[in-house]
Amino acid sequence: MSAIPAAMNAFVLTGHGEMDMLQYRTDWPVPEPAEGEVLIRVHACGLNNTDVNTRTGWYSKTVTAATTGSGFDDVGEEDPSWGGAPISFPRIQGADVAGTVVAAGKKADPSLIGRRVLVETWIRDPEDPLNMSKCRYLGSELDGGFADYLAVPDRAVFPIECDLSHAELATFATSWVTAENMLNRAKVTDGDTVLIPGASGGVGSALVQLAARRGARTIAMAGTDKHEQVAALGCDAVLARAPADLKAALREAIGSASVSVVADVVGGPQFPSLIDVLERGGRYTVAGAIAGPLVELDLRTLYLRDLTFTGATVVPPGTFGDLVGYIERGEVRPVLAQTFPLEQLHDAQRAFIEKKHIGNIVVTMD
Repeated sequence: MSAIPAAMNAFVLTGHGEMDMLQYRTDWPVPEPAEGEVLIRVHACGLNNTDVNTRTGWYSKTVTAATTGSGFDDVGEEDPSWGGAPISFPRIQGADVAGTVVAAGKKADPSLIGRRVLVETWIRDPEDPLNMSKCRYLGSELDGGFADYLAVPDRAVFPIECDLSHAELATFATSWVTAENMLNRAKVTDGDTVLIPGASGGVGSALVQLAARRGARTIAMAGTDKHEQVAALGCDAVLARAPADLKAALREAIGSASVSVVADVVGGPQFPSLIDVLERGGRYTVAGAIAGPLVELDLRTLYLRDLTFTGATVVPPGTFGDLVGYIERGEVRPVLAQTFPLEQLHDAQRAFIEKKHIGNIVVTMD
């Protein structure tokens, strides 16, 4: 194993705003693993919406528009992160890490050295791991993987044995664990029909495979130019991204105008129509609002139909380990749209924002 250098390449977020707040550095100090931490040589790191939303400040409640990738002028100083708290700058973003452990700090597991690993995105308080308020997100509350090296607690590191490439492995962490958490929150089983808006994106394409893995029937919604690729993910039917009459589109596709579950990361203007197709006792689970966070809800629909709404952000312990098992057993397959070298992170994020891809975009360090 090669010697660990003193400096590394890294993309550093210096504040909220436009793309110029992301600065490429070739002289950033390599982190030293603290007690209980290991040092990872990062091979690849995937992009996700949190990277964009944190850079632009979209999480702040002062922002009411859809995500566009552009910075906002009215970002609140107190709540610009997923956790409703300020971000400390400079910050290295990137949560979807695939790499190799190259060193271990004091009291860290030395057997991890040399192992190929994925890193859990949620870093928990070791004394209070079930306390969601004490969770920190990789690349938000602590430095992430848009760099050559990353130091993280060894308890967040998962060795993995499979034939997938580093870039393919870097598609999984955020999108797939988010999708699995959504399905867990909605208690999806083989008796459900799951409607998935935004099915061409990272979380959406993961939802299709993970819901199908449970035996559920999956109905995807995506732009017509993406239907062939989305259908190849294994869904039972593909609808337009925003049908003028969603009930009619469902009836034509599956013979029923209702579904038992909506798994949504889109929100925005079509929200009322999504809720309206839920059957009595149906479940709506949400982990994003890329089309807009403020939606119209008729409370009578919610209570008269006995609906259940769940949000899904902080993932319970065990979910990431489950996902690693699915990967190792070949029960799911990556959807890698495109790769960029780390120094082209600006281009990678622009491609991500354009949403012309299917699945996940990844930057590579090798």
